[in-house]
Amino acid sequence: MLEAMQFVAVMTCTLFTGAAIYINLVEHPARMGCGTELAATEWAPSYKRAVAMQVPLAVVSAVAGIASWLMTGWIMWLIGAILIFAVIPFTLIVIMPTNKLLLDPGRDRASAETRALLEKWSKLHTVRSILSLFASSVFLVLILRT
Repeated sequence: MLEAMQFVAVMTCTLFTGAAIYINLVEHPARMGCGTELAATEWAPSYKRAVAMQVPLAVVSAVAGIASWLMTGWIMWLIGAILIFAVIPFTLIVIMPTNKLLLDPGRDRASAETRALLEKWSKLHTVRSILSLFASSVFLVLILRT
């Protein structure tokens, strides 16, 4: 059971990390290169699909990390779980106001303000990528130690 929990923690966390980094390094720069109006138009459905994938990955990884901590007593499992879980409140508290502005149906998608919001969103999303990368690193080091 322990090995299964550890595997799930690592797998879901690294999947989240890969997706988050891909968004920052590939998807968002590509959409921004298409002009502000198209970038804002594409951002909304991309955001909704990412939520459907990334929230379950973060939750499952955190739960499996906590379970691994409870089974082993190794505090680093808890630290990894806290790091990956932290992307959720960070998103809800820090990023959500920007998301709501970008999702406003009355927004002028071609405006300089929209472009600034998309650029701000990218910087905020980078925090999610970094948190998840740290969590993945912690989990991978723990797996390699066993």
